[in-house]
Amino acid sequence: MSQSLCKIYLHIIFHIKTSSPCILDDDLDRVHAYIGHLVNDANCLNIWVDGTGDHVHVLCLLGREISIANLLETLKRNSSRWIKSLSPHYSMFAWQGGYAALSVSQSVVDKTLAYIKNQKAHHKKTTFQEEYKQFLKLYNIEYDEKYVFSD
Repeated sequence: MSQSLCKIYLHIIFHIKTSSPCILDDDLDRVHAYIGHLVNDANCLNIWVDGTGDHVHVLCLLGREISIANLLETLKRNSSRWIKSLSPHYSMFAWQGGYAALSVSQSVVDKTLAYIKNQKAHHKKTTFQEEYKQFLKLYNIEYDEKYVFSD
């Protein structure tokens, strides 16, 4: 084969450290847009970024030449640095070390996109911890309860 082709949709979720200040509502759109630009700069294709003050969901197409671990390192390191520059409120801002990177079938991309776009309403009824555990269960991911939400 003379051409390398790739189409891998990812649903990425990551959370702030427990000691970190939450992202203020007035800054959420800017933060999500910045993370989307970082996705694109990593030669991936950003589809949508959304979330709440304490966590982020990213739907993207993974680029052919970057690993998931390198993409997440880039997103978290650069967005954390940028968020700290927004105001003194964020001087102690940091993301947790872990993340979830979940594969998304082409057949459920629209459903996943709608879910991510509905984060604010969704989290009026469900906590992040409940949501995250639901994803881990849905994807049959084994985890250690004492470490899954620790910094």
